[in-house]
Amino acid sequence: MKVWDKGYDTEKKVEEFTVGNDRELDLLLAKYDVQASIAHANMLQNVGILTEEERDKLVAELKRIDSEVEKGSFTIEQEFEDIHSKVEHRLTEAVGDAGKKIHTGRSRNDQILVCLHLYAKNEIRKIKSLIKNLFERLIELSKQHKDVLMPGYTHFQVAMPSSFGLWFGAYAELLVDDLYQLNAAYKVADQNPLGSAAGYGSNLPVNRKQTTEELEFDTLKYNSVAAQMSRGRLEQSLATGLSSVAATLSRLAMDTVMYAGQNHDFISFPDELTTGSSIMPHKKNPDVFELIRGKCNAAQALPNQVAMVNSNLPSGYHREYQILKEILFPAVETVKSCLDMAEYMLRHIEVNEQILNDDRYRYLFSVEVVNKQVAKGVPFREAYRDVARQIREGTFDPEKQVEHTHEGSIGNLCNEEIQKKFGRAFNQK
Repeated sequence: MKVWDKGYDTEKKVEEFTVGNDRELDLLLAKYDVQASIAHANMLQNVGILTEEERDKLVAELKRIDSEVEKGSFTIEQEFEDIHSKVEHRLTEAVGDAGKKIHTGRSRNDQILVCLHLYAKNEIRKIKSLIKNLFERLIELSKQHKDVLMPGYTHFQVAMPSSFGLWFGAYAELLVDDLYQLNAAYKVADQNPLGSAAGYGSNLPVNRKQTTEELEFDTLKYNSVAAQMSRGRLEQSLATGLSSVAATLSRLAMDTVMYAGQNHDFISFPDELTTGSSIMPHKKNPDVFELIRGKCNAAQALPNQVAMVNSNLPSGYHREYQILKEILFPAVETVKSCLDMAEYMLRHIEVNEQILNDDRYRYLFSVEVVNKQVAKGVPFREAYRDVARQIREGTFDPEKQVEHTHEGSIGNLCNEEIQKKFGRAFNQK
């Protein structure tokens, strides 16, 4: 069954190509189609297109469908093109002519759009919750290991003293930037496109403000053409937010893989959270973080993938938009699973507190020595050259002590301020 059925069959080969895997992907939209259809039915009754009895029957059946969706027993069989055709068929089968009226005043275009907007809002909330879990874990680790020094690097060269408190806290604060990106995507999603129909409105007296309030959108996407053109833009915004989160996770994973290696030996994980080699009995492979790195590297391509599908499309609906679901829906699940696994692994991270006992890190404190001379009145360039000479002649012998006090330094991590910043970003809509 197709919502656009005109009384003839589409050739099977064409149907298979155009439907693709919409049935499987649309199961993720089922509850949103039900939710939007209830709001639409209430609006149709309010403007006199449905009677109260028809509306009540439709809503009762929609709630039965919603219950099946929640239990996981709802399916979209082969004879249906998508979630929308299946739901309309169920309604018509259950309540007769009233089911045939449910599509009044809407097109499959705005029906899909409103589902995608509701889906995006809900998934962003879930992702933000997972980010919060990871943020709290990182802040906890930062506080726990605030006094444990570690080398900082530039150009892969030993550079200056850092600390585990600074390292964990850095990734915590980066997650705030990711929230900013997700909040921007949420703002785009929080506009109701329902009632724009095929992109040019309707001559029926639909009440778009009513559905906006019932579906808890912040505002309408007022212009009907603009509403239709939000398809593609919505996905672009979500892709950008996902890509931002993925960039943070990928870099955290890379650091973790590198620091867990024998050449660094900064951190380790319990045996049961690592994998082994088929021939090398000593190996403890950080496969979880390698997979997070790889999956999140791939996810950083999302904005470009979406942009390429959207490229050179004029106003109005185009079937290419269907492809965006295939790109985004799996990526949303991937980013969520990576956030969850990163937090789980960090619960069990073990920190090496004796790193700086290794002689290879003795030059780590060269800047500290330079600055101590500067504090005594020696011009910086002279102090720099003096310490460089000591290093060159092999007489450099620093005290491995640090005295950093400014905001955001080893001795003043500002974790409380970062937590406040995170809280403001997390609660923003």
